[in-house]
Amino acid sequence: MKQDRQKFYNAVKTNVETNILYHSLALEACMGGIYDYLKSQEMLEAGEPSRDEWTLAGLVHDIDYAGDTKEQHPLKTIEVLKKYNLAISPTIDRIVKDHDARQGLPANKAGWAIRCADSLTGLITAVALIYPSKKLDEVKVSSVVKRFIKEPRFAAGTRREEVILCQDPDKLNIPLEKFIEICLQSMQKIATDISL
Repeated sequence: MKQDRQKFYNAVKTNVETNILYHSLALEACMGGIYDYLKSQEMLEAGEPSRDEWTLAGLVHDIDYAGDTKEQHPLKTIEVLKKYNLAISPTIDRIVKDHDARQGLPANKAGWAIRCADSLTGLITAVALIYPSKKLDEVKVSSVVKRFIKEPRFAAGTRREEVILCQDPDKLNIPLEKFIEICLQSMQKIATDISL
């Protein structure tokens, strides 16, 4: 899987702008962190996709957000990957589609995780960038929570109404602060890869 992951990474890197690549790496990390947390709390159901499926969906979720497929994003993931001789399962494609609310309700926790975490990565990045060092290791959970709740104009592109669904008992059932902590720590682990 590791070698396969490198091929998918190379395809994403080739196909999208650097900021989208960094966002994709951040979401890949968050998906892994959310999966690990849910597993540790025994909150994953039997039919849930594997951890590798969660993280790969995070990595490739925006690969079609470029060029002539940008307008139809995220429906062209399989088509774009084919150009690089790569393929994903219908399960991963469904998770990818689940990050877009126009595609209906997610089918599982993987789908809710990608929808709730997708735009949160941008808010966390924006918080890091207001520090003089512009480094993620200085960011505290409380700073992100404060800007999420009390400063709706900060990182205004963040779809707060989607992020906050993480708390719903029938979705992820993770308190907002805990969800932000999981995503922040996941991104901190790959800070050098995303130039933060």
